[in-house]
Amino acid sequence: MAEEQDKESKTEEASEKKLQDAIEKGNTPFSKETPILFSLLATLFVAAFFMPDRITTMSQQLATIIDQSYEYRLSTSGDIYWLIQRIAVISGVTAIPLFLALVVAGIAGSAMQNTPRVVAERIKPQFSRISLTKGWQRMFSAKGFANFLNALAKIGFTSLLVALVLHDLVPRMLQGMNMETTGFLVVLKNTLFKVFATIIFSMTLIAVADWFWTRFQWKTDLRMTKQEVKDEVKQSQGDPLVKARLRSMAQDRARRRMMSAVPNASLVIANPTHLSIALRYEAGKDAAPVVVAKGQDLIALRIREIAEANGVPVFQNIELARAMYGQVSLDQMIPPEFFKAVAELISIIRRRAQNR
Repeated sequence: MAEEQDKESKTEEASEKKLQDAIEKGNTPFSKETPILFSLLATLFVAAFFMPDRITTMSQQLATIIDQSYEYRLSTSGDIYWLIQRIAVISGVTAIPLFLALVVAGIAGSAMQNTPRVVAERIKPQFSRISLTKGWQRMFSAKGFANFLNALAKIGFTSLLVALVLHDLVPRMLQGMNMETTGFLVVLKNTLFKVFATIIFSMTLIAVADWFWTRFQWKTDLRMTKQEVKDEVKQSQGDPLVKARLRSMAQDRARRRMMSAVPNASLVIANPTHLSIALRYEAGKDAAPVVVAKGQDLIALRIREIAEANGVPVFQNIELARAMYGQVSLDQMIPPEFFKAVAELISIIRRRAQNR
């Protein structure tokens, strides 16, 4: 009951972080039907293009053994073992392409679904995997019963397709019995080919459906509650209170640094108390006046106080201060449209210095 309530509360789609965390832990969507389909295709490919010649060669080798059987002594167990070993080698060499194809197909069918990776979490020993109680619960749980019905439906669907394709099997077999051996083998080969092709067609449909279903089920199982979403956002972005505190500290540091630069400014443009912009211009060093401090209200008053206390000229120009404030940035040169107006103020400062 608690598990059902927990599932009902998970109404939000899994975030990218949760999906990535699940993949890193080895929890990935995996369709078991895809490797089976790849194995069937590999078997058909090898059987069609490689096995006929190898089977012919194997038949010739076995026929040679039978024809020369009078030369073999089977008086001891060692002789029998040697003969069995030779037959096994001949059969094994013939089956090697099929074996390799099945291995490669199985690996390819798994690798195409997810990027291969080593996950220590998946190979770590867990007692629940060897627990009879846990195993019994997995087998006879609702999910286990659903898997059983799913497998039963797949077998039924494949069997139905095979039955439809082989609806005339009995008449064809009876007809083939009246043929010569070669003709009957051709009928048998065509029948087997139809059965195999039908199974592959069925498995293709099942694998495609299972591929989409496993991904849908995987994302469904990873759904999150509203609280989990909030907690993840808070974790990724940080606690709002902590962020506000850090932002406040950063602003205080920037303000202190800005105020420490005011005594070295060349002039301050004010409006007259609401806005203040402190500029620095050193001929030969600065290509244009640079903003070293700016502020509104109390900060503007503080800039004026520091400037006046350190002998920095303060010009009250309401229009210029308003026009510049929104377009200038700290530690940046002023825009070209203000060059002329600021140059006139700098000229005034130089004339005052010359008259002293």
